[in-house]
Amino acid sequence: MNANPLQRTSSFFLAVIALLFVQLHCAQETYDVKSHYTKSEHMIPMRDGVKLFTIVYAPKDQSQSYPFLIARTAYGIPPYGPDNYRTVIGPNNDFAKEGYIVVYQDARGKFKSEGEFIHHVPYKPNKGPKDVDESSDTYDTIDWLVKNIPNNNGRAGQWGISWGGWQVAVGMIDAHPALKASSPQAPPEDQFLGDDHHSNGAFQFMYCFSWMMRSGRARTGGPSEAGPEPFEYPTPDGYKFFLEMGALSNADKKYFKGQSPTWNDYAKHGTYDEYWQARNVPKDLKNINHSVLIVLDWFDAQDFYGPLRMYHAMKKYNPQNKTFLVAGPWIHGGHGRMDGDTLGFIKFGSKTGRYYRENIELPFFNYYLKDKGTLSLPEALMFETGANKWHSFDSWPPPGTETKSVYLHENGKLSFQPPTTNLSNAFDSYISDPAKPVPYTAAITTTEGHLFMVEDQRFVWGRPDVLAYESEVLTEDLTIAGPINATLYISTAGTDGDWIAKLIDVFPDDYPDPAPNPLNVRMGGFQMQLAANIMRAKFRNSLKEVAWVTPVAHPQLGPESKRLASVEPMIPNQVTKLEFELGDKFHTFLKGHKIMVQIQSSWFPMFDRNPQKFVDIYHAKDSDYQKAAISVYRSSRHSSHVKLAVLRTQ
Repeated sequence: MNANPLQRTSSFFLAVIALLFVQLHCAQETYDVKSHYTKSEHMIPMRDGVKLFTIVYAPKDQSQSYPFLIARTAYGIPPYGPDNYRTVIGPNNDFAKEGYIVVYQDARGKFKSEGEFIHHVPYKPNKGPKDVDESSDTYDTIDWLVKNIPNNNGRAGQWGISWGGWQVAVGMIDAHPALKASSPQAPPEDQFLGDDHHSNGAFQFMYCFSWMMRSGRARTGGPSEAGPEPFEYPTPDGYKFFLEMGALSNADKKYFKGQSPTWNDYAKHGTYDEYWQARNVPKDLKNINHSVLIVLDWFDAQDFYGPLRMYHAMKKYNPQNKTFLVAGPWIHGGHGRMDGDTLGFIKFGSKTGRYYRENIELPFFNYYLKDKGTLSLPEALMFETGANKWHSFDSWPPPGTETKSVYLHENGKLSFQPPTTNLSNAFDSYISDPAKPVPYTAAITTTEGHLFMVEDQRFVWGRPDVLAYESEVLTEDLTIAGPINATLYISTAGTDGDWIAKLIDVFPDDYPDPAPNPLNVRMGGFQMQLAANIMRAKFRNSLKEVAWVTPVAHPQLGPESKRLASVEPMIPNQVTKLEFELGDKFHTFLKGHKIMVQIQSSWFPMFDRNPQKFVDIYHAKDSDYQKAAISVYRSSRHSSHVKLAVLRTQ
């Protein structure tokens, strides 16, 4: 056990963060964009008269025609000014060398574009002549480009990461005939169920606060290339800052002061109501008839669930479409900028990011936009962590898996055999105290970061409010390929609560340290977080039909939406079943490793604290937050377990 289980350490993770900084800034091969491209700036009119600011980089070589490659974003498209050039255009400068007309556009209401910014404006299926959304803005942009930018070949593609990936996804709907290829990369698809700002109804507080301070505040003047001033945290310690903020409602009182329209919307819509259902993208992904490359980052802290939900929706609604899924061992957007051979101190054996960019992304766009080369992509190209191999599948999850469950047992044991005891005291208990929430990382930071996705969980392993269950040493490799789902039988003295389940790969005690090892990192017994998620208990029944059971069976708006928006208090001290997904993984627990499951009731400040009282958390008072006694059951009748999709040995 840790010598001081309540202590949060920072020196190790300061070193890891420095290492990640190096990884993120992998060098792009030098290319003189200004010598080979002409830059122009345009205000492109939309059908409602609003004009969107657009930058076009066109090849100076006029000996051939070129396709458009378009990126639309709410985060700005600097440098602004006709004489100021990017050093990299397109996803990377291999595209610049290849020859594309690269287009960047400020989203409606952002930076130099006109109009009103609305966070993830919903798609409007039945538009009048002047009705607009991001689908129509994409259509109108492509239509203008094809008609007004010379020397184009009449084809367009779009790509984007994160918010840009969402814009690609909605731009695929009712697409312009010239749109021939789209690549939504790490796209958020439903921000209540698991992307960016919520997961299973729990609020992803730290990231959302930072995002709204940076990108969600109202624009006070007209179009401008200047964004809001960065928020200055009064301390480098985010855990301290958010804990001292108190109740969630204090964020607006102390900091937003009514100036964040998105925060105000969130506070009004604390359940999965019409506001959130309308913003569910997969339900609208119908009649897509151009090729799509979806990119999933295995260790994405923001938008892990979106790519998978999008892939399943495309399979359901567009089964004949050429839709590809690629997944690699990357953080959010890391596929676009990292070598991808390591993450923190976890090694993957090859430069997976470079492989993706050179062998998947560029050939995809060349094939569909330029009729160049051949494309031999499988439907699902997936990287297996642990064993560190690429695999080709005809679909995801792959055939040949069987569901196996690991069960919680007494004395912190984990086994594939279900418990046999039916004693009434077959449970483990802890006190969940909102005044001392379990931290999500050992790092001292005000930004959510990425490395916690593979962080050594020994920093919380010994806390009295974290339960840990560990298997025997594996005598052979165990490969999982597909969804991971938790079933917990719990009780609480409160009327609401959160439960977090974490699946962990425990390294052997004699696992070698890095070489060289100037930071004296000890990898023996390393508890690598592999998959984790949170469930807010008040949503335990209302989200079942729209989460992992049927991930794309979202209802159309109507009477059903009111039922799905409902929430239920917990009955104090009554055993209750919780089911929730931890996400898909493709990972091998190697021979000699162990499997661990950890259970806790806070994950702070990544997620907001639950008052453990059935209240509207967005408007809760400081006095609403209370301690609660928690029990997790492990009997034959109430057998808490984690389901794994185990790949059968070939």
